[in-house]
Amino acid sequence: MAHCGTLFIISSPSGAGKSSLIRALLDRPSVDGMLQVSVSHTTRCARPGEIDGIHYHFIKPAQFESLIERGAFYEWAQVFDNYYGTSREWIDQQLEKGIDILLDIDWQGARQIRAQSPSAKSIFVLPPSRVELERRLNARQQDTPEVIKGRMDKAVSEMSHYDEYDYLLVNDNFDHALNRLSAIIEAERASTEKQAIRFQPLLNALLAE
Repeated sequence: MAHCGTLFIISSPSGAGKSSLIRALLDRPSVDGMLQVSVSHTTRCARPGEIDGIHYHFIKPAQFESLIERGAFYEWAQVFDNYYGTSREWIDQQLEKGIDILLDIDWQGARQIRAQSPSAKSIFVLPPSRVELERRLNARQQDTPEVIKGRMDKAVSEMSHYDEYDYLLVNDNFDHALNRLSAIIEAERASTEKQAIRFQPLLNALLAE
């Protein structure tokens, strides 16, 4: 059975603003409940304000490795000495219901997803400059200068993979970037493939001889 929902992969270097864009998109009144964000599993510690089951499923490394062995993840990767992974069962269940899923993962995870699900659509979010990216990372007041330097170095490597994605957004103005993200979602929903699945009874009636 073809999936009615679309899996949207969203990636960016840390600090480019993709998580804020996702939250703002889900808060829009126009969102009809048919758009959800995937909650990943991770072995890193929760940051201030993060809630288990809402921001991430926080688990121990041994638990994560057991899930890897069982093939429970749609994708998984090791980033900054921590594991991150996405539940295969949950993603498939939501797509079958016609719900669009936003998946916030890095380029390594995006490659794994595309290999298994070529119909997934991918979006890469860029910062307007390196200076602005570093300013945003410092503004969080969560990491040491050494950690921020490491994140900046990694950001350059991550951004080099932008051309592997279907869409590219530059988060120079938050509202403009949010509108562009919303437009991508709506355009994919209106594709002939998706609409033909959704409106098959109507099409049959309209084309009946």
